[in-house]
Amino acid sequence: MAHSPSIVPHAPKDQDVYLVLEDFGGRLGRAWCETDEEDSNRATLVRRLMGGQYECPARIVAFNTTEGWSRDVTVEIADELRRRFVEFDEVAPSMLGFLERAVRR
Repeated sequence: MAHSPSIVPHAPKDQDVYLVLEDFGGRLGRAWCETDEEDSNRATLVRRLMGGQYECPARIVAFNTTEGWSRDVTVEIADELRRRFVEFDEVAPSMLGFLERAVRR
């Protein structure tokens, strides 16, 4: 049997990796956004969400292959963003939509 290369990022030990499922709407549907290895951490994710990098984030998943876990952190991230609003000068309109959708989860 042929060996397939791993799709798991080579993150530093014990680093949690965060991925965003973007809803592109209509025929395009949803897809996991491409993320550089160095930018898959929580702090970068929060900055990018607040900056409007994602138009319609549908779900956020975190995992840590070293520790052997994964989970949906959409509501957890939305709660953190609500608490940290005062730290940001501007909030992207896409972020407000994300927060509204996360409340319904």
